[in-house]
Amino acid sequence: MVLLQQVGAGVVFVLLTLCLQCVGVAALVTWLRKILTREVHNLRMSYAAALVMQAAIAIIILQGLAILLWAGCYRWLCFSSWQSAFYYSASSYSTVGYGDLVIPAQWRLLGPLESITGVLMCGISVSLLFTLVSRLVAREAPEAPQELGTEPPVAQRHG
Repeated sequence: MVLLQQVGAGVVFVLLTLCLQCVGVAALVTWLRKILTREVHNLRMSYAAALVMQAAIAIIILQGLAILLWAGCYRWLCFSSWQSAFYYSASSYSTVGYGDLVIPAQWRLLGPLESITGVLMCGISVSLLFTLVSRLVAREAPEAPQELGTEPPVAQRHG
């Protein structure tokens, strides 16, 4: 019965984390699309840097909300203080896992589940930042030379 409780709670909190991440990333993508559809080639470097910083801050806040969600679970099920619950959640979500706080045996499966979820959510967030920076660099970069050993498209061949 204990395993069923852990799995049930884990599924609920993994799904809630996924919903939170999807809503947050969708809002970020919508915001970034609005900005990137403008004259991006004319962006000053300082504006592009500020845009990346704003996106990174939004992602950190989004990850913090996910940590807070799991902390609520730990506060409800395992710890008597929010400080301990948030600390345990942050160390589990980030996969640091110091081990100086231990949750009761009947809920130990939640820590590794939060770590797996945290790795996945951070990966999604990093891919969003990577895409943003790639877009900004691609808009600013001059035409790239052809790679060695490849022929240019037929329309570009001379003579």
